[in-house]
Parts: sequence; C-alpha cells; structure tokens
Amino acid sequence: MEISPEFLELSDSSRAFPKLIRFARQSPREQYRIVRKRLRYHLLNVGVPHWRVPHAGTDRTAYVIGLFGAGRWYINQLLWQNIGDRAIYFRDMLRCHPGPTSMIYSGHATLRYVSSLQDPPATTSLLLDAVRAGVADSIFIRRHPLDSLLTNWVWWRTYIRSHRMVAGISQIYKNRDNFCADLDRNFPEFRSFAEGDPGFFAAAPGLRFLSFSEFVEETELHLPMATLALRFEDFMADPAREFSRIAAVMSVDLDSKYLRFTAPLTGPYGYLAVREKVPRFRAFVESIDADTKRRIDRIGYEMAA
Repeated sequence: MEISPEFLELSDSSRAFPKLIRFARQSPREQYRIVRKRLRYHLLNVGVPHWRVPHAGTDRTAYVIGLFGAGRWYINQLLWQNIGDRAIYFRDMLRCHPGPTSMIYSGHATLRYVSSLQDPPATTSLLLDAVRAGVADSIFIRRHPLDSLLTNWVWWRTYIRSHRMVAGISQIYKNRDNFCADLDRNFPEFRSFAEGDPGFFAAAPGLRFLSFSEFVEETELHLPMATLALRFEDFMADPAREFSRIAAVMSVDLDSKYLRFTAPLTGPYGYLAVREKVPRFRAFVESIDADTKRRIDRIGYEMAA
C-alpha cells in the first residue's frame, strides 16, 4: 500500500486539527488546489494500470535514492510540498521503466551489498541503466556516515525491541545527555550493530543491515552514478537553495506562492558531541580502518567535522 507523506501527517491526531485550521484559512482557490492535488494522487493509485504510466512533455523519471538514515524522508516531504502538480506522481518506492515518465520514485537502494529494507543491487542496476540511457535521473542524498550510524542504531534497536519505526533519535531521547548515557550503557550492542553482526538482527525477519564500512562503501559507489548528489547537511543551511537544484534537474518551474521550506529538525555533525561525551564511541571513531576513512574523505566529509 502506498501512502502519501501528507496522509501520514494527517493520521497523527496531534497534528490533524492544526492542519485542518491552516487549510480553512486558505483562500478558496488554494483550498481547491490542495484538494485537487490529493484527489488526483489517490485516483492515480487506484485507476491507472502499470502499462499506462504518465509522461508529459520532456519529463524524465526521477529517482530519489538515499541509504537508510541519510535524510531521504526529509527530501520526500519537500518534494510533496513544493513540486507542484507533478507531486501526484510521487511514490515512496522504486520501479524501473524502459522509457521516460513523469513519475518520481524514492527509496533506499544498494549497489554492491544485499541489505535489509533496501532495494538490492539488481534493482539499482536497472534504475541506473535508465539514467545512463538518458530517460531518468538519479538524485542521491548522503549524510555524514557517523551521524547515519547513530540514527540507524536507534532505529533498529527500537524496531527490534518494540516493533516501532521512529523518525529520529529525538523521538526516543529527551536530550543528547540521555542518548549518550544509553549509548555508553549499551556500547557492546552498538559495536555489534556497526560491525553488521547477524546476531544483532537475529530477532528481526530477513537479512541483516549494512555494516558501517559497507554503508560508507555503498555511499562512495552511488556518487559517480548520480545525476545530482546532495548532502543532507546543506539542507540544514539553506533548504531553498538545495531544493532548487532538485527542481532544475527535474526541469520543474517552481511557483513561489506555494513554496514551503523548513530545515531538517536535526543539526549537522551530531556525532562530534557524542564523541566528546562517550569515550568508547571516541575510541570507535579513532579505530575506523584506513580504507573506510579514505572513503569518508572521498564522499565529501572529514572525520573531525
């Protein structure tokens, strides 16, 4: 079942009423635009066969790809809110087409390693074949791998323990001190996760997740394949500027009247504060092998910033 980001937002009862108030305050023209967009989205879901995929003008299929914990969901929300009528063609999934379409697909995908909750290399290869053929574009989002590692550890341990899917560290911990204390108490478990130990994932169905070194390697492999490569941290500084780069690749003219840009809730390079508060995490960072450190440098990040 495919669910739009705005539907998910409405399903949260704590947000639904304020959102309804904001809708009621809009002009009749804007209310019509919002309802029309949502209606067309759901009609497309139930009414268009797979072989009749829409294609308008010179549109190319757009693939938004990010490894787990790299900020892809934030990009999804920006697309849904700001890409105009083409947002009805957005899907939080990956699907390959032999020719150009107006569809916007978003998903996690790997190029070398098979991993839980990420599309496998065989699927990714087909998508990139379409990119090389000029009928699609790949928009790849990356984040400092150590920030992704901490976020992913929290996500997976929460999912395995209570079968909950969380949006980020702040959803579980009141502040950084609480998180650091929990990390220190459970550091052997964290290291097991970082090493991709199958034992960490024993209680979860399916495959294990990527180890830290595999995660970094996958990021490096994606970069030269991408039509556009973005850093999550740059959206924290200027979301409008970075989103305009996405719109340019998709050849979409943005309507300034309807643009809604908010920076990510998280800040950049949170691992630095954790490194200072948790000595065992600092030792882990210092012990990262030389090949992985070189890859982190090549994907545009430093170990100290």
